[in-house]
Amino acid sequence: MYLIVGLGNPEKDYSKTRHNIGFNVINNLSEKYNISVNLTKFNSLYGTGILNEEKIILLKPQTFMNLSGEAVRDFVNYYKIDMDKLLVIYDDIDLEPGTIRIRKFGGPGTHNGMKSIVECLGKQDFPRIRVGIGKPNNDNLIEYVIGAIDEKDKDKLKEGVELATNAVDIILKENIDMAMNKFN
Repeated sequence: MYLIVGLGNPEKDYSKTRHNIGFNVINNLSEKYNISVNLTKFNSLYGTGILNEEKIILLKPQTFMNLSGEAVRDFVNYYKIDMDKLLVIYDDIDLEPGTIRIRKFGGPGTHNGMKSIVECLGKQDFPRIRVGIGKPNNDNLIEYVIGAIDEKDKDKLKEGVELATNAVDIILKENIDMAMNKFN
């Protein structure tokens, strides 16, 4: 069983921000696999489906970014998810807009949602896909990640979401090494 988590913030005001890239990937996967993400459990929206004879759960924590780990921990514990079958997708300021990086494990970096997950799980040995959003031109990082997206970045960010969606597809249908070879 795979648990595929997209990080974001639950309120409508955040829906079109850089910080909700993970939610956008889950929305794409929901459409691609015809899995409605409309069930609620453990402060999350989720949906389940079967792909290649394996159950998958698409998850959007509704705890706000900085507490994402609480929802992820509850799903991991309840469904007894193996760490190699947990896949977290989130925005990354250290990557150019429209690029992605796939890793089998690693630290949370500066991302507060990932810090929360690592803290709540007590582990960091799970796969992740980082979707580049770039850095702000000034020091106002918070406004940059939760503010409106400039027109010049919209297409690049959409491309990053598409790449991440395709990477998840390869991970689920083949394996993470194939996805890393193709996208990293």
